[in-house]
Amino acid sequence: MHLPSLFESFFLGGFECSTHRRGDGRRLDLLEGTGHAAWAREDYAALRVQGIRSARDGLRWHLIEAQPGHYDWSSFLPQLRAAEQTGIQVIWDLCHYGWPDDIDIWRPEFVERFARFAAATARVVRDESDRVPFYSPLNEMSFWAWAGGEVAYFSPLSEGRGDELKHQLVRASIAAIEAIRNIDPRARFVQVDPLIHVVPRTDRPDAQAEAERYRLAQFQAWDMLAGLQWPGLGGKPEYLDIVGVNFYPNNQWYAGGGTLWRGEPGYRPFAGMLAEVHQRYRRPLLVAETGAEGEQRAEWLRYVGEQVRLALQRGLPLEGICLYPVLDYPGWTDDRHCQTGLFGYADARGERPLYTPFAEELRRQQAEIQALAARLVAQA
Repeated sequence: MHLPSLFESFFLGGFECSTHRRGDGRRLDLLEGTGHAAWAREDYAALRVQGIRSARDGLRWHLIEAQPGHYDWSSFLPQLRAAEQTGIQVIWDLCHYGWPDDIDIWRPEFVERFARFAAATARVVRDESDRVPFYSPLNEMSFWAWAGGEVAYFSPLSEGRGDELKHQLVRASIAAIEAIRNIDPRARFVQVDPLIHVVPRTDRPDAQAEAERYRLAQFQAWDMLAGLQWPGLGGKPEYLDIVGVNFYPNNQWYAGGGTLWRGEPGYRPFAGMLAEVHQRYRRPLLVAETGAEGEQRAEWLRYVGEQVRLALQRGLPLEGICLYPVLDYPGWTDDRHCQTGLFGYADARGERPLYTPFAEELRRQQAEIQALAARLVAQA
């Protein structure tokens, strides 16, 4: 069995921090929309009450570098200092889909500017904290390449350029890693992307081949970072430090459309999917995002927890499960109240209602992990 050790707590809280532009041109700012930007200290303190001492959170590059080469840290320092004050270990997302408006993401300037921004961030974090820093350079490069480069769902709102965008994002991630390591060699990096499964609706060989081609595409960004595909991009094994997998109830589907729900024939157990990632890369794993909406929240956590414990017992290096988003948030496209969090919207004092069924299941899962760890220590 594997004994997790990378993070202060096995369960993490993830703060939705998307800052991309939608198809109508509106820029989202979910740190503002959830109130976390105003209540970071209160939110971190609330995590600790629930036994969570580690988190994912993000910077807003478009606010920090509104003028090229000039960094205004006033939107970030309150979060960073709140984390230090409350004792929360944070994986910082440097770019969660959004970037300054003056940059053309398709040009070399994007890679160069992002590397300089990453280095500047590393200096601030190093000066403010003695902790080993954790970063997620560019969130979900494969999903971003599809959403922004293939189907024009959000910025850069392009079609048929998914591979080109993926290559650009990989270049930028590599440049950021090098820039940060030059400032702080202790830094660790979580490379996050969705973990999916795709099955054909028929047993025809061409349908099976197409579904498998689609399924294998989930590994491309990680492969590129590690130098296993397109080595001309500069990938090396050391760029793939910690593999972060995002897994939700709708992460399995039929080729051509239609969700494959848990319990249906062909649904793949999460533990098996994690085993494939481990066999492919032999790197530490983090469930970097997982969650469900409404009354499904507790039951989904129960399933993910069971599967992760099974993976740990098989020796997979699972380091944690991040509840994402840990706060309810306004929907990307319509601002509807998405009830996905352990906590709801904040009141005028920064206090948030706790979703009790989710909290109770979290306590059960924390106890299961602690019992598993105790057995492992006893066997050592």
